[in-house]
Amino acid sequence: MKHYDVIILGAGAAGCAAAISCAQHGLKVAVIERLLFPRARPGETLHPGIEPLLAQLGVAEHIRGDAFIRPAGTWVQWDQERRFVPFGEDKDGPWRGFQIPRATLDGLLLDQAIASGVHALQPCQAKQVLVEKGRVIGIRTQTENVYCRHLVDASGAHGWLARQLGLTARRYSPPLTAVYGYKRGSVEETALGIFADQSGWYWTAHIGQGLYHWTRLRFAQDKQPKASAVPACLEQLACEGAIQGADVTWRRCDQAAGNGYFIIGDAASVLDPGASHGVLKALMSGMMAARCIADETASPAHRREISLHYCQWLRDWFEHDVQKMRAFYAAHPFAPDWLNATSANGLADYQQE
Repeated sequence: MKHYDVIILGAGAAGCAAAISCAQHGLKVAVIERLLFPRARPGETLHPGIEPLLAQLGVAEHIRGDAFIRPAGTWVQWDQERRFVPFGEDKDGPWRGFQIPRATLDGLLLDQAIASGVHALQPCQAKQVLVEKGRVIGIRTQTENVYCRHLVDASGAHGWLARQLGLTARRYSPPLTAVYGYKRGSVEETALGIFADQSGWYWTAHIGQGLYHWTRLRFAQDKQPKASAVPACLEQLACEGAIQGADVTWRRCDQAAGNGYFIIGDAASVLDPGASHGVLKALMSGMMAARCIADETASPAHRREISLHYCQWLRDWFEHDVQKMRAFYAAHPFAPDWLNATSANGLADYQQE
C-alpha cells in the first residue's frame, strides 16, 4: 500500500502549485493525473502579477527573457472605441504580462514538482474516495488504494471530490459556456483584444509564432454549432486542433475544505474567462491550501479553524470577483438580462447544484 502526507488530484496549475508548495514544507506528496501531457487548455494570457508566484514555485527563470510574447496591456473594445489598457508601470518601465501556452506552463510546473520530490502518477485515474470515520483517507485508482493524510482536489471544473462527497455548489449565474480554439497564420494587430458584440464577447490573442487563441462567450445559451463562434477576423486562418467548449457557469463549492481534504482551482470555484485571472486563482488557491495543510500538520487541534479560514478566504475572494464581473457586464452595450437577478446581498444567487 502507498501512503503519502498529501495526494493531489490533477496536475494543472492549481495541482502543481499545491504539490510544489507542500514539498517545500517537507511533506511527502503524490500527484494523480489522468491525462498524458502535453494538453491544450485556455488561459494563456497572464498578468504581470503572476511572476512573483512563479518565482516562489521555482519556475520564473524559465519564462523570463524573450522566450514568450510579453504584452504591456490589453486592447479592449467594450463600451467605447477600441483602446489600450496598460497593466501599469514603475521606475523600471511598463509592466509586461506573458502569453504562455497552457501546455507549456503545465509542463514546466509538473517538471518542477517532480524535481521537488513529488511522485507523479500519470496517466492514473481516481475511481473512488476512501473515507474512514468521517475523514477522507485516500483514493481508489484503477489498480490500487492510495492513502494520505490530506487529499487535495485540483481536478478542474467537473469537481470530482465534491461529487464523490455529495457537496453542494452555489451558482451565481445562469448556465454559461465558453467556446475556444486555435488558429494558425497571420492577422493585423487591430484584430487582437477583447471585443463586445450583440451576443456577448470574444477574445483573440497572439500566443506564439503564427499561433492565435480565441474564446467566445455568449450571454444566452444557444444551440449554434461551435464553428459559428470563431471570430470573423480569424475565420480565414487554418484551424489548429478542434474547437472546444467549457462550462463556465459562475459557481462555488459550499464546503471547499473539510476533514482530510481541500478543494482548489476550478474544482473550488469557477468564473468565466472574462475575469481574466483563472491561472492566478489556480496558483494562489493551491499555495494557500498547502499553507493550510502545513499549519494543520503542525497543529492538528486547530484543524477545524484552519478549514473554516480557507473556506472563508475562498468565498470572500470569489464574491468580490463576482461583484467586479457584474459591474463589467453592466457596462456592456448589450448587457445580459440576468444581471437583474440578485439576492439580498446584491449577488446573483441561482439554485444550488
